[in-house]
Amino acid sequence: MKEPGSVHGITEMERREFLKLGLKITGVIAGGSILSVVALPEKEARALVDMETYDGSPYNPHYCMVIRQNHCVDCELCKEACVKTNSVPDYGYRTTILEKRLKDPEGREFSSFLPVLCNHCMNPPCVRVCPTKATIKDEKTGIVIMIDHKCIGCKTCMAACPYNARYFNEEKRAIDKCNFCLDTRLSKGKKTTACAEACPANVRVFGDLADRKSEVWKLTHEPDKAIWVLRPETGAKPVIFYRND
Repeated sequence: MKEPGSVHGITEMERREFLKLGLKITGVIAGGSILSVVALPEKEARALVDMETYDGSPYNPHYCMVIRQNHCVDCELCKEACVKTNSVPDYGYRTTILEKRLKDPEGREFSSFLPVLCNHCMNPPCVRVCPTKATIKDEKTGIVIMIDHKCIGCKTCMAACPYNARYFNEEKRAIDKCNFCLDTRLSKGKKTTACAEACPANVRVFGDLADRKSEVWKLTHEPDKAIWVLRPETGAKPVIFYRND
């Protein structure tokens, strides 16, 4: 049997998209349809992210989010809550939901929804390139935050971000992005973000990755579940984790 990367007619990008869905391509393409797709063995899928590399984090608490992708129905209640809580203007966003049109093994089309936001990377490119240190990684929580008065609006961090998670806020005259509701909720005693609290399907699970009793730690360390991150090849080491369950 051929390896997935060598299947005729399937690009590396397409192969990765199927891996994210927990599927493995074993056949060939014919007439625009994939003839053979099987469920990815969980042991193999689990290797998509080596969670051991996140152990021993210097942050405590180390806030992160697990997104249970296949539970998302695109109701957008998370987006509405984020806008209201963080005063996000119409032209900006701190989180959004992407839609992908895919085909099942029988060729039937279906939608897959992918919630996205700042990935609060362990090795954030945005922080490295900022000339004024207006964007930093909080030394305690690991949250990547903006210091508005230091921002000169050069947009270098926007160009460096692998996830297109930043925009220029015209009212603030500074770059804006998700900060896990640090100033609007966490600093006021709330235990989760606005988007996670608003989700009726528990798609977004927010918590402390440094706490082995937390739900996010358990969700990312189940040995029989596939965990992945977006664009791991950048070396940014994001802490927004995805899984299907």
